[in-house]
Amino acid sequence: MRALRRLVRSSTALAAAFAVGGCGSVQPTAVPRADPTPGPASSGVAPAGRNTTPTPTRVPARPVPVDCRKSRCVALTFDAGPGPDTARLLDVLRTKGVSVTFFLLGKNTRVRPELVRREASEGHELANHTWTHRRLTQASPAEIRRELVTLQDQVEQLTGRAPSLMRPPQGLTDPRVAEVCRSLGLAQILWSVTAKDYRDHDPDVITNRVLQGAQRNGIILLHDVYPGTVPAVPAIIDGLRRRGLTPVTVSQLFAPARPEPGRAYWTAPSA
Repeated sequence: MRALRRLVRSSTALAAAFAVGGCGSVQPTAVPRADPTPGPASSGVAPAGRNTTPTPTRVPARPVPVDCRKSRCVALTFDAGPGPDTARLLDVLRTKGVSVTFFLLGKNTRVRPELVRREASEGHELANHTWTHRRLTQASPAEIRRELVTLQDQVEQLTGRAPSLMRPPQGLTDPRVAEVCRSLGLAQILWSVTAKDYRDHDPDVITNRVLQGAQRNGIILLHDVYPGTVPAVPAIIDGLRRRGLTPVTVSQLFAPARPEPGRAYWTAPSA
C-alpha cells in the first residue's frame, strides 16, 4: 500500500511538471491545429477546447506609388476578360505588388461580375474593350456607341465608376471610332508590344516575346483568357524588373497627364 501511494504521488508530480512551462507559465497539454481555411460562415469565435489565439489577417500586397517621370515604366494590360484564369492572375499580381489595366469584354463581365469587383477593389484599372468584340470600323456610329456605352454602364454598375480608356478590338480604329470615343470621354489605348498569346500558348514563348519588345513608355498587350498567359506573368514581371522597367497601369504610365479622349496611343508620350 505504501508503494502504491508513492507511485500515485510520483505520477501527479510528473503531470504537473509537463503542464508548467520553463518560465512558470501554464502551457496547454495539447495545441489543437488551427483550420487553414476557415469557412465563410465562421463566427470568428473558436469552439470550446480549440486554440483561441487569433489567426493573423492576410493583408494583400499593394503596389508602391510610382512616378513614371523618374522611373522607367511600362504598362501591363490584359484584354477580353475576366476569364477562367483571371482569379489566379489576380493572386499573382497581388503577390508581386503590381497593378495592371484590364480591358474588359462585356459578355465576360456578365458571366464573372465578382472578378470585375475584385479587380477594382485590388487597385487595378478597368477599361473598355466593347461589349461583343465587334470590329468597330465595320459598325455605324450608333453601333459603335452602343458597343461602348453598354460596357461603360455595366462596369459603373458593378464598381461605381465608368472607364476612361478603351481599346478597339484587333486595334482597328478610324476617324468615326475616334469621334464616338471623344464624345464619350474615352481615350484609345493600343499597344507597342503584343505577346500574340492568342496564337502561341507556350509560356516561355510569351515571356520572351514580351521581354524582347518591352521598352520605357511602352504598352504591353496580353490576354487573361488564353491558357499560356497567366503562367507566363511571374517571369514577365521579374524579367521587366531585371531590365530596370517598372510595370504599371496605363494611367500611371501617363501621369500626371491624362490620355486625351478620342486620341489613339501606342505608347505614352516621352517626357
